[in-house]
Amino acid sequence: MAMVVHGGHGKGARAAGAVLTAVLLCGGAVGCGSSGADGKPEGKAGEKSSEQVRMAPAAAVRAAAKKSEKLTSFRYRMSGRTPEDGRIEGEAAMSTKPLAVSMKMRAVGQGADAAVEIRMLDGAMYLDGGKEAAAGLDGKTWLKLDLGALGEKAAGALAGGSLSRQADKNPAEESAFLSGADDVKRVGEETIDGVRTTHYRGTISLGQMRASLKDEDAATRERREKNLKAYEGMGIDRLSMDMWIDQDGHTKRFRVRGEGDKGPLDMTITFSALNEPVTVKTPPANQTMDLSELARGAEG
Repeated sequence: MAMVVHGGHGKGARAAGAVLTAVLLCGGAVGCGSSGADGKPEGKAGEKSSEQVRMAPAAAVRAAAKKSEKLTSFRYRMSGRTPEDGRIEGEAAMSTKPLAVSMKMRAVGQGADAAVEIRMLDGAMYLDGGKEAAAGLDGKTWLKLDLGALGEKAAGALAGGSLSRQADKNPAEESAFLSGADDVKRVGEETIDGVRTTHYRGTISLGQMRASLKDEDAATRERREKNLKAYEGMGIDRLSMDMWIDQDGHTKRFRVRGEGDKGPLDMTITFSALNEPVTVKTPPANQTMDLSELARGAEG
Protein backbone atom coordinates (compact mmCIF):
# COMPACT_ATOMS: atom_id res chain seq x y z
CA MET A 1 0.00 0.00 0.00
CA ALA A 2 3.00 2.31 0.17
CA MET A 3 2.63 2.36 -3.61
CA VAL A 4 -0.39 4.60 -3.11
CA VAL A 5 1.99 7.53 -2.66
CA HIS A 6 3.17 7.06 -6.23
CA GLY A 7 -0.16 6.46 -7.90
CA GLY A 8 -2.07 3.68 -6.22
CA HIS A 9 -1.15 0.71 -8.45
CA GLY A 10 -0.22 -1.88 -5.81
CA LYS A 11 -2.41 -4.95 -5.44
CA GLY A 12 -4.13 -3.56 -2.38
CA ALA A 13 -4.89 -0.24 -4.04
CA ARG A 14 -6.19 -1.88 -7.21
CA ALA A 15 -8.33 -4.25 -5.22
CA ALA A 16 -9.74 -1.36 -3.23
CA GLY A 17 -10.53 0.62 -6.33
CA ALA A 18 -12.12 -2.29 -8.15
CA VAL A 19 -14.31 -3.31 -5.25
CA LEU A 20 -15.36 0.22 -4.40
CA THR A 21 -16.27 0.90 -8.01
CA ALA A 22 -18.33 -2.28 -8.22
CA VAL A 23 -20.07 -1.70 -4.93
CA LEU A 24 -20.98 1.91 -5.50
CA LEU A 25 -22.03 1.33 -9.08
CA CYS A 26 -24.02 -1.88 -8.82
CA GLY A 27 -24.85 -1.81 -5.14
CA GLY A 28 -27.40 0.89 -5.64
CA ALA A 29 -30.42 -1.28 -5.09
CA VAL A 30 -30.63 -0.94 -1.35
CA GLY A 31 -33.74 0.50 0.26
CA CYS A 32 -33.81 2.99 3.07
CA GLY A 33 -34.90 0.99 6.08
CA SER A 34 -38.23 0.15 7.68
CA SER A 35 -39.76 3.57 8.01
CA GLY A 36 -41.72 6.03 5.93
CA ALA A 37 -40.86 9.58 5.01
CA ASP A 38 -41.66 10.73 8.53
CA GLY A 39 -39.55 7.99 10.11
CA LYS A 40 -42.59 6.03 11.33
CA PRO A 41 -43.39 2.42 10.42
CA GLU A 42 -45.18 2.23 7.08
CA GLY A 43 -47.51 -0.65 7.88
CA LYS A 44 -47.67 -4.39 8.37
CA ALA A 45 -45.18 -6.53 6.47
CA GLY A 46 -47.92 -8.83 5.23
CA GLU A 47 -49.87 -5.93 3.76
CA LYS A 48 -46.90 -4.63 1.86
CA SER A 49 -45.88 -8.10 0.74
CA SER A 50 -49.28 -8.54 -0.91
CA GLU A 51 -49.01 -5.12 -2.51
CA GLN A 52 -45.58 -5.97 -3.89
CA VAL A 53 -46.86 -9.21 -5.43
CA ARG A 54 -49.63 -7.27 -7.20
CA MET A 55 -47.16 -4.80 -8.71
CA ALA A 56 -45.64 -5.33 -12.14
CA PRO A 57 -41.92 -6.25 -11.94
CA ALA A 58 -40.67 -2.91 -13.28
CA ALA A 59 -42.99 -1.03 -10.93
CA ALA A 60 -41.76 -3.04 -7.92
CA VAL A 61 -38.15 -2.30 -8.82
CA ARG A 62 -38.96 1.37 -9.39
CA ALA A 63 -40.73 1.60 -6.02
CA ALA A 64 -37.71 0.11 -4.23
CA ALA A 65 -35.49 2.63 -6.00
CA LYS A 66 -37.77 5.44 -4.83
CA LYS A 67 -37.42 4.29 -1.23
CA SER A 68 -33.66 4.51 -1.60
CA GLU A 69 -33.90 8.28 -1.79
CA LYS A 70 -34.47 8.28 1.99
CA LEU A 71 -31.37 6.19 2.69
CA THR A 72 -29.28 7.54 5.57
CA SER A 73 -27.13 4.55 6.58
CA PHE A 74 -26.61 0.86 5.96
CA ARG A 75 -24.17 -2.05 6.18
CA TYR A 76 -23.35 -4.56 3.50
CA ARG A 77 -21.13 -7.47 2.59
CA MET A 78 -19.83 -8.09 -0.89
CA SER A 79 -18.33 -10.93 -2.89
CA GLY A 80 -17.58 -11.57 -6.51
CA ARG A 81 -15.13 -10.99 -9.32
CA THR A 82 -13.87 -7.95 -11.23
CA PRO A 83 -12.12 -7.97 -14.63
CA GLU A 84 -8.78 -6.68 -13.36
CA ASP A 85 -8.47 -8.15 -9.86
CA GLY A 86 -10.22 -11.49 -9.84
CA ARG A 87 -12.12 -12.64 -6.77
CA ILE A 88 -12.87 -10.00 -4.12
CA GLU A 89 -14.78 -9.99 -0.86
CA GLY A 90 -15.38 -7.50 1.93
CA GLU A 91 -17.76 -5.67 4.20
CA ALA A 92 -18.61 -2.04 4.83
CA ALA A 93 -20.76 0.43 6.73
CA MET A 94 -21.84 3.82 5.43
CA SER A 95 -23.69 6.86 6.69
CA THR A 96 -24.78 9.45 4.16
CA LYS A 97 -25.78 12.20 6.62
CA PRO A 98 -23.08 13.06 7.48
CA LEU A 99 -20.91 11.11 5.06
CA ALA A 100 -18.87 8.43 6.81
CA VAL A 101 -17.56 5.15 5.38
CA SER A 102 -15.71 2.19 6.84
CA MET A 103 -14.74 -0.55 4.39
CA LYS A 104 -12.55 -3.65 4.55
CA MET A 105 -11.72 -5.53 1.35
CA ARG A 106 -9.68 -8.53 0.32
CA ALA A 107 -8.50 -9.73 -3.07
CA VAL A 108 -8.98 -13.49 -2.55
CA GLY A 109 -5.95 -15.66 -3.24
CA GLN A 110 -3.50 -12.77 -3.65
CA GLY A 111 -1.93 -12.82 -0.19
CA ALA A 112 -2.21 -10.63 2.89
CA ASP A 113 -0.92 -7.55 1.04
CA ALA A 114 -4.07 -7.58 -1.09
CA ALA A 115 -6.21 -6.60 1.93
CA VAL A 116 -7.10 -2.96 2.50
CA GLU A 117 -9.15 -0.90 4.93
CA ILE A 118 -10.61 2.45 3.93
CA ARG A 119 -12.30 5.06 6.08
CA MET A 120 -13.91 8.32 5.02
CA LEU A 121 -15.11 11.04 7.36
CA ASP A 122 -14.88 14.80 7.80
CA GLY A 123 -13.85 15.29 4.17
CA ALA A 124 -10.84 12.99 4.37
CA MET A 125 -10.03 9.50 3.14
CA TYR A 126 -7.81 7.18 5.18
CA LEU A 127 -6.15 4.06 3.78
CA ASP A 128 -4.58 1.46 6.05
CA GLY A 129 -1.33 0.45 4.34
CA GLY A 130 -0.28 -2.05 7.00
CA LYS A 131 3.32 -3.16 7.44
CA GLU A 132 4.25 -2.36 3.85
CA ALA A 133 3.34 1.29 4.30
CA ALA A 134 4.95 1.50 7.75
CA ALA A 135 8.30 0.44 6.34
CA GLY A 136 8.47 3.55 4.17
CA LEU A 137 6.47 6.04 6.23
CA ASP A 138 8.38 6.36 9.49
CA GLY A 139 6.44 3.50 11.04
CA LYS A 140 3.02 4.98 10.26
CA THR A 141 0.40 2.70 8.72
CA TRP A 142 -2.45 5.05 7.79
CA LEU A 143 -2.36 7.36 4.76
CA LYS A 144 -4.62 10.44 4.81
CA LEU A 145 -6.00 12.25 1.78
CA ASP A 146 -7.79 15.54 2.41
CA LEU A 147 -10.18 15.39 -0.53
CA GLY A 148 -11.36 18.96 -0.23
CA ALA A 149 -7.86 20.44 -0.16
CA LEU A 150 -6.46 18.20 -2.89
CA GLY A 151 -9.13 18.53 -5.50
CA GLU A 152 -10.48 15.67 -7.59
CA LYS A 153 -7.52 15.44 -9.98
CA ALA A 154 -4.85 15.03 -7.31
CA ALA A 155 -6.99 12.81 -5.11
CA GLY A 156 -7.71 10.55 -8.04
CA ALA A 157 -4.03 10.24 -8.89
CA LEU A 158 -3.05 9.34 -5.34
CA ALA A 159 -5.94 7.08 -4.44
CA GLY A 160 -6.30 5.06 -7.59
CA GLY A 161 -9.02 7.17 -9.18
CA SER A 162 -12.15 5.23 -8.34
CA LEU A 163 -11.67 5.71 -4.60
CA SER A 164 -12.03 9.47 -4.62
CA ARG A 165 -14.62 9.54 -7.40
CA GLN A 166 -16.92 6.88 -5.95
CA ALA A 167 -16.48 6.79 -2.18
CA ASP A 168 -18.69 9.82 -1.55
CA LYS A 169 -21.54 8.59 -3.77
CA ASN A 170 -24.83 7.31 -2.43
CA PRO A 171 -24.85 3.73 -3.74
CA ALA A 172 -28.64 3.71 -3.78
CA GLU A 173 -28.80 5.85 -6.91
CA GLU A 174 -28.21 3.11 -9.49
CA SER A 175 -31.17 0.88 -8.67
CA ALA A 176 -33.53 2.75 -11.00
CA PHE A 177 -31.60 1.45 -14.02
CA LEU A 178 -33.05 -2.05 -13.61
CA SER A 179 -36.60 -0.74 -13.93
CA GLY A 180 -35.71 0.39 -17.44
CA ALA A 181 -34.73 -3.08 -18.62
CA ASP A 182 -36.91 -4.44 -21.42
CA ASP A 183 -37.06 -7.92 -19.94
CA VAL A 184 -37.30 -7.28 -16.18
CA LYS A 185 -39.27 -10.15 -14.64
CA ARG A 186 -40.25 -11.69 -11.32
CA VAL A 187 -38.16 -14.85 -10.80
CA GLY A 188 -39.73 -16.09 -7.56
CA GLU A 189 -39.48 -15.93 -3.77
CA GLU A 190 -36.29 -16.62 -1.80
CA THR A 191 -35.12 -16.30 1.81
CA ILE A 192 -31.88 -14.40 2.49
CA ASP A 193 -30.45 -14.21 6.02
CA GLY A 194 -33.86 -15.22 7.34
CA VAL A 195 -35.61 -12.48 5.37
CA ARG A 196 -38.30 -13.35 2.81
CA THR A 197 -37.67 -11.65 -0.51
CA THR A 198 -38.96 -11.49 -4.06
CA HIS A 199 -36.33 -11.96 -6.76
CA TYR A 200 -36.35 -9.82 -9.93
CA ARG A 201 -34.02 -10.01 -12.93
CA GLY A 202 -33.38 -8.06 -16.11
CA THR A 203 -30.71 -7.09 -18.63
CA ILE A 204 -29.93 -3.59 -19.84
CA SER A 205 -27.42 -2.01 -22.19
CA LEU A 206 -25.29 1.00 -21.33
CA GLY A 207 -27.10 2.81 -24.13
CA GLN A 208 -30.43 2.23 -22.41
CA MET A 209 -28.96 3.29 -19.08
CA ARG A 210 -27.66 6.51 -20.61
CA ALA A 211 -30.97 7.20 -22.34
CA SER A 212 -32.75 6.90 -19.00
CA LEU A 213 -30.84 9.94 -17.72
CA LYS A 214 -32.62 12.40 -20.03
CA ASP A 215 -35.34 13.14 -17.49
CA GLU A 216 -32.97 13.56 -14.54
CA ASP A 217 -31.63 16.84 -13.24
CA ALA A 218 -28.16 18.00 -14.28
CA ALA A 219 -26.41 16.95 -11.06
CA THR A 220 -27.88 13.44 -11.18
CA ARG A 221 -26.96 13.04 -14.85
CA GLU A 222 -23.39 14.07 -14.14
CA ARG A 223 -22.99 11.62 -11.26
CA ARG A 224 -24.50 8.69 -13.12
CA GLU A 225 -22.60 9.45 -16.31
CA LYS A 226 -19.36 8.96 -14.38
CA ASN A 227 -20.61 5.58 -13.26
CA LEU A 228 -21.44 4.57 -16.82
CA LYS A 229 -17.94 5.58 -17.91
CA ALA A 230 -16.53 3.22 -15.28
CA TYR A 231 -18.42 0.34 -16.91
CA GLU A 232 -17.19 1.48 -20.32
CA GLY A 233 -13.65 1.43 -18.95
CA MET A 234 -14.13 -2.26 -18.18
CA GLY A 235 -15.25 -2.87 -21.75
CA ILE A 236 -18.79 -3.77 -20.65
CA ASP A 237 -21.71 -2.76 -22.85
CA ARG A 238 -24.53 -4.84 -21.37
CA LEU A 239 -25.37 -5.80 -17.77
CA SER A 240 -27.50 -8.47 -16.16
CA MET A 241 -29.00 -7.32 -12.85
CA ASP A 242 -30.70 -9.30 -10.10
CA MET A 243 -32.56 -7.62 -7.25
CA TRP A 244 -34.09 -9.21 -4.14
CA ILE A 245 -36.71 -6.99 -2.49
CA ASP A 246 -37.95 -7.73 1.03
CA GLN A 247 -41.52 -7.58 2.30
CA ASP A 248 -41.14 -3.91 3.23
CA GLY A 249 -40.16 -3.02 -0.33
CA HIS A 250 -36.46 -2.51 0.46
CA THR A 251 -33.69 -4.25 -1.42
CA LYS A 252 -31.96 -7.02 0.50
CA ARG A 253 -29.51 -8.11 -2.19
CA PHE A 254 -28.27 -6.89 -5.55
CA ARG A 255 -26.16 -8.67 -8.16
CA VAL A 256 -24.64 -7.28 -11.36
CA ARG A 257 -22.91 -9.24 -14.12
CA GLY A 258 -21.22 -8.28 -17.36
CA GLU A 259 -18.51 -9.38 -19.77
CA GLY A 260 -15.60 -6.97 -20.06
CA ASP A 261 -12.55 -6.78 -22.32
CA LYS A 262 -10.34 -8.19 -19.55
CA GLY A 263 -12.79 -10.69 -18.12
CA PRO A 264 -16.10 -10.97 -16.29
CA LEU A 265 -17.66 -8.66 -13.72
CA ASP A 266 -19.87 -10.47 -11.20
CA MET A 267 -20.54 -8.73 -7.90
CA THR A 268 -23.15 -9.46 -5.24
CA ILE A 269 -23.96 -7.06 -2.39
CA THR A 270 -26.14 -8.05 0.56
CA PHE A 271 -27.51 -5.29 2.76
CA SER A 272 -28.37 -5.13 6.46
CA ALA A 273 -28.87 -2.69 9.35
CA LEU A 274 -30.68 -0.15 7.18
CA ASN A 275 -30.90 3.30 8.77
CA GLU A 276 -29.16 2.11 11.94
CA PRO A 277 -26.37 4.26 13.45
CA VAL A 278 -22.92 3.99 11.87
CA THR A 279 -19.80 5.14 13.72
CA VAL A 280 -16.50 5.63 11.89
CA LYS A 281 -13.45 6.60 13.95
CA THR A 282 -10.52 8.69 12.79
CA PRO A 283 -7.27 6.64 12.86
CA PRO A 284 -4.74 7.62 15.56
CA ALA A 285 -2.87 10.77 14.59
CA ASN A 286 0.49 9.26 15.51
CA GLN A 287 -0.17 6.42 13.08
CA THR A 288 -1.24 8.64 10.18
CA MET A 289 0.78 10.22 7.36
CA ASP A 290 -0.99 13.23 5.83
CA LEU A 291 -0.35 13.23 2.08
CA SER A 292 -1.80 16.66 1.34
CA GLU A 293 1.57 18.29 0.76
CA LEU A 294 2.74 15.49 -1.53
CA ALA A 295 -0.50 15.72 -3.48
CA ARG A 296 -0.21 19.48 -3.96
CA GLY A 297 3.21 18.87 -5.45
CA ALA A 298 1.80 16.23 -7.77
CA GLU A 299 -1.07 18.49 -8.84
CA GLY A 300 1.30 21.27 -9.66
